[in-house]
Order: sequence, then C-alpha cells, then structure tokens
Amino acid sequence: QVQLVESGGGSVQAGESLKLSCVVSGKPLGNLIAAWFRQAPGKEREFVATVLWSGKGTRYADSVKDRFTISRDNTKNTVYLQMSMLKSEDTAVYYCAARSGLEINTSAGAYAHWGQGTQVTVSS
Repeated sequence: QVQLVESGGGSVQAGESLKLSCVVSGKPLGNLIAAWFRQAPGKEREFVATVLWSGKGTRYADSVKDRFTISRDNTKNTVYLQMSMLKSEDTAVYYCAARSGLEINTSAGAYAHWGQGTQVTVSS
C-alpha cells in the first residue's frame, strides 16, 4: 500500500518562501508520477505541479509558474515543492499525490494515492 506523508507547511508573510516535502512509502517513487495539488476553503482541489518519474518532465499551473519548483529525489523516495514569492492567494491545504503511468496528467481524478495534506497560510 502506497502512503504519502507531507511536511513543511506553515504560516509566512507574502513574498517569503516555503519548501514542502512528501515522503512516499510502500512503492519505489521511481515507478510513480508525483504531483502537488491544493485546496483553499470553499474551493475545489486544484492542480499545482507535476513531475514525471525521471524528473525531467514537469508542468505547472499558470498561477504558480515561475514561482514554484517541483522536484524529486528517487533515492530518498521524496518529492519537493519549493514555493517562492508566496501570495495570499496561495493559502490552502497542499496535497501530495502519486500515480502509475508515463504521461503528464493534471486531473486529480487520475491520481490514486494521496497524502493527508499540509496547511500553508500566507499573510499579506
């Protein structure tokens, strides 16, 4: 059974940075495509970023492009989300997700494995 555990969330001021981590267990991360999603209060869960198993293919939501960077260390079974120049609208619960496959997919329904989420709060 694949388990994902996020960490690194917290409260910051606008313009500051945070780095989220997601440790995957139960299956080698190298066999999975990983992604980050987020959900703000009263809103649907939305795609943030994804990275292919090789680490060489990535995609970002337009709202975070050039501010967030997704990366992975398959030797540590860990996925990261480096968030810079944070804005108040980035406030949400951030979820790590993983799926088997070979192609990019930004739909939450395509991901079979989810973490419990970590809260990120950005104050303006």
